[in-house]
Amino acid sequence: MSKRTEKTIVDIAEELKLSISTVSRALNNHPNISVKTKEKVKKMANKLGYRPNAMAAGLRNSKSRTIGLVVPRISMFFPATISTVIQNKLYEHGYHVLICQSNDSLEQEIALAETLYSTRIDALAVSSTLYTTDFSHFDIFKDNNIPLVFFDRVPKDYQAKVVRGDDYLGGYTVTEHLIEKGCKDIVHISGPLTCSLYVDRVAGYKNALRKHKIPFKKSRVFYHELTKENAQQACEKIFAKQPWPDGVFAANDTTAITILEYCRKLNLRVPEDIKIVGYSNDPRAEIITPTITSVDQFPSLMGERVAAALLDLMQQPVSNPQRYSEEIVPIKLIERASSATTVATRKTSSKKKVK
Repeated sequence: MSKRTEKTIVDIAEELKLSISTVSRALNNHPNISVKTKEKVKKMANKLGYRPNAMAAGLRNSKSRTIGLVVPRISMFFPATISTVIQNKLYEHGYHVLICQSNDSLEQEIALAETLYSTRIDALAVSSTLYTTDFSHFDIFKDNNIPLVFFDRVPKDYQAKVVRGDDYLGGYTVTEHLIEKGCKDIVHISGPLTCSLYVDRVAGYKNALRKHKIPFKKSRVFYHELTKENAQQACEKIFAKQPWPDGVFAANDTTAITILEYCRKLNLRVPEDIKIVGYSNDPRAEIITPTITSVDQFPSLMGERVAAALLDLMQQPVSNPQRYSEEIVPIKLIERASSATTVATRKTSSKKKVK
């Protein structure tokens, strides 16, 4: 089987008896080339199956018009929404986005960083894995003045642009909300503390307890990847013996939904016996019964700010060294039925007594 030979602008030029420079300009819609010639060149390009070499053009212009984007898992609601917004916003400015997922594997994240650098991307945006504590595999981008933006899961003291949610306020707000609803024994199911998100949310949880003079208990906090399976295991420990908690702060909505299902098996009423709050305002939280109180992290807004940061950095002189700068996206508690205030119902008769 013979190897397919790619057609080039040289082939087009030979077929049409034109100069290579004329063909190149026609394909790039140069104003000095007539409409008739442009149409003739493009028609021949289609006939020959010519494909423009974006990589070669990038080498000539020192720009690939391509941005790298690394996220933990594209299947999750929050990073999926952010990725879509980033891609759409950058496309409006003539950039294409290579979206890669690390699957929360540090090994894969390191390999992706190397691959994307070799691809000659113009900039890189990263939401790191749960276990990334050393960010030195991104040094190659800084050292070569390639704009670098971290978002959502971010380093604390790395010389780069950071766009993150207000996770401390989120943790504080959820915990205080449960306390104000009457909860005095609140469990917090957190992600691993190797990740910036959960360090901040746990700090908010602890400080809200402290403010309201409720003792912090290590036995009431669980640290693990926020999967359904891990949430079920946590429930088995939480409800193994009484007293059972009267409130649960879950660091994502998958965990909150799993806890709700577990409580049903125990005939625990939500919110009467136990109140539940999740995090990230996943659409599922609004359609389950009872609906689940959650924290909106405004992923679309974060995506817009990441795209804006990338565009801004790419316009700056390449000689400018990257420095740490931080932009915080707000959060908002969305109160729903799972943490509603319960009021004792009175039995009243609609029938009037007949004298």
